[in-house]
Amino acid sequence: MSGLEAAWYSNKRWVWLLLPLTVLFWLVSNLRRGLFKLGVKKQITANVPVIVVGNITVGGTGKTPFVIYLVKLLQRLGYTPAIVSRGYGANTKIGPSFPRLVNAISDPSLTGDEPNLLALRTGVPVVIDSDRTKAVKYASQISGVNIVISDDGLQHYKMARDIEVVLVDGARNFGNGYLLPMGPLREPISRLESVDFTVVNSGFLSKSKSSLQLDENKFIDYQLGAASLIKLKGKTVSLLKDETRNVHLISGIGNPERFKKTAQKSGLKVVSEHWFPDHHNFTEADFKSIKLQDNDIIVMTEKDAVKCMKFTQANWYALPVDAVISDSLERNLTDQIKKLKITE
Repeated sequence: MSGLEAAWYSNKRWVWLLLPLTVLFWLVSNLRRGLFKLGVKKQITANVPVIVVGNITVGGTGKTPFVIYLVKLLQRLGYTPAIVSRGYGANTKIGPSFPRLVNAISDPSLTGDEPNLLALRTGVPVVIDSDRTKAVKYASQISGVNIVISDDGLQHYKMARDIEVVLVDGARNFGNGYLLPMGPLREPISRLESVDFTVVNSGFLSKSKSSLQLDENKFIDYQLGAASLIKLKGKTVSLLKDETRNVHLISGIGNPERFKKTAQKSGLKVVSEHWFPDHHNFTEADFKSIKLQDNDIIVMTEKDAVKCMKFTQANWYALPVDAVISDSLERNLTDQIKKLKITE
């Protein structure tokens, strides 16, 4: 976490020095959104419904596992979804033109880490473009696709949408409650009043439970569960039962502390962590400073693992997490999705 991010979540007074920039950010973002609300700027409507899964804060909120869950839900309901994404980190100077189609064997340097992971985990078409309206149009023309999920893009007002889902990190919430750059907010908290679903990520589901079921607390709608480790050179294995084995964590995500808690609550004995900037492009050199004993292993997120496959070692693992959704939230999502007009 950078010094600025740490200040957002610890109420440092010096962030007030950034007030002029925050006022400017507020004016520009309000003007931009207002132009679309008033119809001065036109939203571009696709010929298929669009569901946006986004957030109003900077940093990780558990969006990727939720998108993967939503794909599976749509498929169970009989829909054929595709995913669109900005494709942050994709090399724009080489590779196919944009909009760019991502599949399970795409080079992460050409697609970005999250789109690559989404293609691997879901098997559905993933299309990237900084202009999401172009990505949605491209995705909607793929044979069979009749609904599109936008991974992020809540603030991409040019793109018309039918359902908005906002994820909130239940541990960090909204930090100091200020807009960028004084705080982590992309939009005011009042923006939640206009979305269809506000889903709070309540954190990791303890492995002590016999199955991935939510706590009886009816207020918990979304948690994360981990059931296995994936050996990057080999097959999926069960969570390590030998909790004496030393684990060294590697992460280049927006909220690495949540990853650490997930690993620890999964029963892994974490002895060191090595954090890199969000969307970091890993190289072999990044791992040379990690001193491993004979039985030690390196564990990373799936998003980071897709960028390390070319130089992975036998004792490197990924810890995948899955969205665990309450029955009530799934029912409400299902009811809202069934109201959408699907073109046959």
